[in-house]
Amino acid sequence: MIVICEECGKKYQIDPSKIKGKAARFKCKACNHVIKVLKPEEKPLKPAAPPPPVEEPPAEAAEEKPTAPEPQKEEKPPEKKERGKKAKKEKVKKEKAHKEGGPKLKGLGLRGKMIILFLLIPIIVIAGAGALYLRQLNSLTSFIVNESSSVVTRMAEDAIRSTSRAVARECSLYLKSHPELKKTAFDQDPVFRKVAVQKVGKKGYTALYELPDSNGVWRTWAHANPKIIGIDMSKLKKPLGRNFPGFWRVYIGVKGGKESKGYYTWRDKDGSVRDKFMVCTPLKGTRYIIAATTYLDEFTLPIKEMEARAKEQAMDTRNIIFAILVGTIILIGIIVSLYGHSLTGRIKSLTSTADRISVGELDEEIEIKSKDEIGDLADAISRMQESIRLSIERLRRRR
Repeated sequence: MIVICEECGKKYQIDPSKIKGKAARFKCKACNHVIKVLKPEEKPLKPAAPPPPVEEPPAEAAEEKPTAPEPQKEEKPPEKKERGKKAKKEKVKKEKAHKEGGPKLKGLGLRGKMIILFLLIPIIVIAGAGALYLRQLNSLTSFIVNESSSVVTRMAEDAIRSTSRAVARECSLYLKSHPELKKTAFDQDPVFRKVAVQKVGKKGYTALYELPDSNGVWRTWAHANPKIIGIDMSKLKKPLGRNFPGFWRVYIGVKGGKESKGYYTWRDKDGSVRDKFMVCTPLKGTRYIIAATTYLDEFTLPIKEMEARAKEQAMDTRNIIFAILVGTIILIGIIVSLYGHSLTGRIKSLTSTADRISVGELDEEIEIKSKDEIGDLADAISRMQESIRLSIERLRRRR
């Protein structure tokens, strides 16, 4: 007859003829559980082959009457056979993986995946978006300032041109009404000088000069600086130095009766070099020309100040956006770290509980009470634990 241990499922083959009395007891070699064996009722049997040799029961087996015989043969339960097969398969897989280049590395954990998906990728996206936003902001600021500067420059050029033309008309009218006035007396006539030499901007002025004479000499007859009245203007080349070529190009550009305009550099008394804009307008019917010139930055200075303020505002905006981005990244990192730690902790707890249940610790208590999917998983493991416990109890009662 075959006797099965109720605790571990180990099987023993017992010879009923060696049981003296109604029952006998012995301890299981695997789990030390005391097994009680009842002697079956005797019935007439046909002659059969002699029983296989049996093992003697353990010496410490307790008996009600004479000791029962030792189990004859030991057979492995199906569960152990299945585990043995799985272990063998795993061993074969490991050997194969080792031959192919070593064991496979463990995959990325849940916490690592959460850090990549919810921290690193958002950081990259936010940083890229912030950089693009700042770049567009700087581009927009530069565009507005440059366009404003261009508009103001054109307006300043138009204003200087308008002044030159207006003064040329006034001088033409005055000369027509005073035909007796000689060019050598232009600068001494207070009325004409007031008409010919007018203020342009803050430091600019207008002046009257004449087309070159038969000797090719250009001369100025009304000017804010009395020292250059009537002199050969080409002699200014030495005192003006590098500034002369630009000035001379615009100055003599009126040949053929056309209006001349352009930029040239000018060195001030303090040594600073600044750009000037000059418009030369011929007086119709005469050999005279009105030149209107001034520093262009007198008109564009407010734009330059606005540009500086815009750069400061852009810098402040960039700092604020950078601080917001850093704060957002830190906040996301803290949230992901805390939630990831909590989530992986609960999963590890459930994994540990399932492992203990798998080795027979059916009294392990599951403490996770959350109401999300992790809680549903904990409830499912708890129901599985209770179902296994009830199944084992039913199996024991059957035996």
